[in-house]
Order: sequence, then structure tokens, then C-alpha cells
Amino acid sequence: MSNITLEEALAEIRTHFDVSFEQMSVDGAPLDVLSIRNMTQHLDSLIARKTIHNPLKDLPLWAKVWPASFVLGRYLRKLNPEGKTLLEIGAGCGIAGCIAARYGFSRVIVSDIVEDALLFAQANVLQNNLAERVDVRRVDVTAPRLEERFDVLAASEILYLEELHRPLIKFVGRHLASGGKAVFCTDLARRRKHFFKLAAREFSVAEQLVGVRSKSEDGTEERRVYAIHTLEFK
Repeated sequence: MSNITLEEALAEIRTHFDVSFEQMSVDGAPLDVLSIRNMTQHLDSLIARKTIHNPLKDLPLWAKVWPASFVLGRYLRKLNPEGKTLLEIGAGCGIAGCIAARYGFSRVIVSDIVEDALLFAQANVLQNNLAERVDVRRVDVTAPRLEERFDVLAASEILYLEELHRPLIKFVGRHLASGGKAVFCTDLARRRKHFFKLAAREFSVAEQLVGVRSKSEDGTEERRVYAIHTLEFK
């Protein structure tokens, strides 16, 4: 999607969604994130059109700015990013990948299989002037492999679909560079131990818990715990 301009991306997005950029902060630096203005109204429209058959697959989960994306993005700066390549899997609107580029990864690919998600990600990349470092690409972990390996593979909140666990582990094995790390960030309440039991057959698996204070949708402050798992070749 590298040839599309910001204006073209927004024009296409606005044929289906009412959107605007929301400014967030990453370590004091602003990051503009494209958001659906009235998500409740949008969901009501999907329900009215009877387009939701499987909520996990049919709801626009990719459009939500998940706190795990920021937790993951901040963690990636600890991996000595200068000169390294990164592939974000199931990136949704590409927040973690954009943060990683800000921290110095020389080349970042943010990927998803949902076309609308890719458009949102491209808009975020262009709006934040990151096009020189970040590419947006459709990548399906169940499809034939890419012809390259990456220093870091990263994903947030991607393990909720158990049918993807085995294909995802195979994908990591095929696309992680020697000496590289695959990093998965998940709200502790949604952690899937099954995935890491499978992964432990081929990889060394380490876990780190990160506590984060944030505001819930009703504005109350809450503390949530996120699990960051790293996979490395044995």
C-alpha cells in the first residue's frame, strides 16, 4: 500500500467510517491515531445489517486502540532496535509498529489480513511521517511464507483465536532470524497458556508481567497487568 497518499487513504476510509485523528502521547511525544468517531453507532449499524456472524472475526476489533499495543511498543525499545528489522503481525491500525519505528527500528512492516485495518494503518503511518521506515502489507500467517526473516516479530492481543496457534508458531519458525526474538503482549486476563506450551517445543519461552494504570471507557482509573512473552530459538 506504499503508493497511496494520505488523502486517498482517508477518502476511501470515509466511504465506510466516520473518522478523525486522535492525538495520544508516547513518552511525551505526540502520536496521531485514526479513530472511528462513534463506535457504538457503527456497531449498531453492523447489527442492523446482520453482518455479524462471528463476533471475534466480524467486529472491527482492529479499529480499537488496545492498551497492549502501547505496552508492546514501549517494550520493543529495550531490544536495541537501531538497525534491526521488525514485522508486526495482526497489527490492526499499526500502533505498536509506529511506536517501534519511533524508537529506531530501521525497517518495520505492519501487517494484517483485514483490508480496512490496512487502510487505517497506512493512514496512521502517513499522518505521523513514518513512511520512510514503515511499510504496510497484507500478511496471512496461514498462507505461504514470506521470502525473508526478521530480527523481531511482534504482536499484541493476537492469541484469542486458538485455531491460529499452530500456524502462528510455524510462521515464527520460518520468519524469525537467527538470534532474533518473537514478542507477544496480551492482557493477563486473555493469556492463552496453550499457545506457549506448543511454542516451548521449539523455542525458549520467557514471561514478564507489566502493570499499567489507565482509564476505562467510563473514565475510572484501573490497573491492568499485561503478559509479555518472548520466544527465541533454542
